[in-house]
Amino acid sequence: MKLQRKIKRMRSLTVYRNLLISLTFVTLSACALIPPENHSEATEKSESTTSLNLEQTAPELTADTTTADNTVEDIADNSIDEPEKFPRLDSVKDVPEDLWQRIRNNFVLEHQEHPRIKQQLDWYGRHPAYMQRVAERARPYLHFIVETLEQNNIPAELALLPIVESAFQPFAYSHGRASGIWQFIPGTGRIYGLRQNWWYDGRRDVYASTLAAVKYLNNLQKEFKGDWLLALAAYNSGSGTVQRAIRKNRRKGKATDFFSLKLPKETRAYVPKLLALKEVIQYPEKYQLDLPLIPNEVYLERVVIESQIDLAKAAELANIKLDELYQLNPGYNRWATDPDGENQLLLPLENAKAFRTALADLPKEDRIHWVRHKIKNGETLSTIADKYHTSIRSIKKVNRIRGTSIRAGKSLTIPVASKSLRKYRLSAGQRKTKTQNIPRKGLKLTHIVQSGDTFWDLSMRHKVSVRQLAKWNGMAPRDPLVPGQKLIIWSRTGKTISHNDPGELFIPPQRNITKRIGYRVRQGDSLARISQKFRVSINQLRRWNKLPEGQYLQPGQRLTLFVDVTRQSS
Repeated sequence: MKLQRKIKRMRSLTVYRNLLISLTFVTLSACALIPPENHSEATEKSESTTSLNLEQTAPELTADTTTADNTVEDIADNSIDEPEKFPRLDSVKDVPEDLWQRIRNNFVLEHQEHPRIKQQLDWYGRHPAYMQRVAERARPYLHFIVETLEQNNIPAELALLPIVESAFQPFAYSHGRASGIWQFIPGTGRIYGLRQNWWYDGRRDVYASTLAAVKYLNNLQKEFKGDWLLALAAYNSGSGTVQRAIRKNRRKGKATDFFSLKLPKETRAYVPKLLALKEVIQYPEKYQLDLPLIPNEVYLERVVIESQIDLAKAAELANIKLDELYQLNPGYNRWATDPDGENQLLLPLENAKAFRTALADLPKEDRIHWVRHKIKNGETLSTIADKYHTSIRSIKKVNRIRGTSIRAGKSLTIPVASKSLRKYRLSAGQRKTKTQNIPRKGLKLTHIVQSGDTFWDLSMRHKVSVRQLAKWNGMAPRDPLVPGQKLIIWSRTGKTISHNDPGELFIPPQRNITKRIGYRVRQGDSLARISQKFRVSINQLRRWNKLPEGQYLQPGQRLTLFVDVTRQSS
């Protein structure tokens, strides 16, 4: 009888607990707000192409080397709650006015004490100005991030993860090819639905990347059976790395918690950084930190746009500065939104309504500026696209071109920027130009990439590191080099070098060995591209193959080339 009474009492408690959970869920639903390395030796991410007024005195960004183990099908089934509207909290009581307090109220990770955490705490304590700068950068995005995490039952501490990853710099780009505030690498970004093309990079889109990060983090915590510290370690170094460390400890009979695992140096510091940040945000006065107040209210609204729009025109319709529009929508690489796929803009709440009204009154054909271009002899879609700073795909789509052949004398309709490209100061091209123009030590040289060039060869030739060379050009060491691309090199050789000669410094003179080869023309090939690839002139190509002026190459066409094999890439 006692056992039966005990079971009955436990069932009653369970029912009561479930009722409380249900009531809590209803309350939370009613107040849903939808918004739109080792520190001591690092400086704030110099690899990133920073936005306006960003000081370079904070810890280095971590390079996301994650490799997702989940298949696309697994992720497609892992849906999350995605914000769609932007209700306010006017009718809800006991809601903190400060967003930082809302974050504190929802901290759930267990308090930890460890020398690695202490080390990070000491750094944050000595650099309160850094935290203030980061907090200001987070201001436009933080409410949306907090809201999204809460709706998906993710610990509030993870709202601080972009501080560890990117210091909330929307244009951050690491030496490991990670991009955006959540630092997705290209492959992981694509797995989690982040489009990446010439016009747009979803890894930098605050809205899209936050949803992707929530999916990824949620998958990782499931994989590690709810252990958030292991999930965070996997977010940084990949789940395979963490799983191998766990298996190794198990074989040795050791503990498998985060602090017991032998992980990469960066990862060993990564999780302690977040735990230290939790402590600093929890008790800012203890660390002499005066956090700027961020109102706990919706800041951004998402506006879906059905067609491509010039970002200068969008800023005008929204009545905000163009730089601010880029800061809120850093996913856009160029002067306009992506001509393909769904486009959206995040706008301040007070500007979104006026923008919608103005956009509805603007015909779609007037959202982009157009010019007519008469095709000249020798021009290709590639050269025309480069001239007008647009993409080949856009020209083909507008002009209904199926292949790659165009005919001299015909005209094309080209989408172009409505303002000088210098006005689009935070576009990818202008950010790169700004990075390349930063004064450095050494002799400044301009190098036009030749077929076969690599960062390694160029770094050896000019006595600089690969990472430096990539950083000077707003790139990562593993980014591909494209023939014709311009690089800035701050050479340490003390010599002026001819960069059109591939057999320059550190390459011993070699006897010319000319070899006849056959080449089959591929889709997208042009005489200019083939000449660059094999380091021969266009006139030589025409002479060897008896190609008259104005004749275009066709895919599958056979060409004969006489190339110097000592000048080709290995």
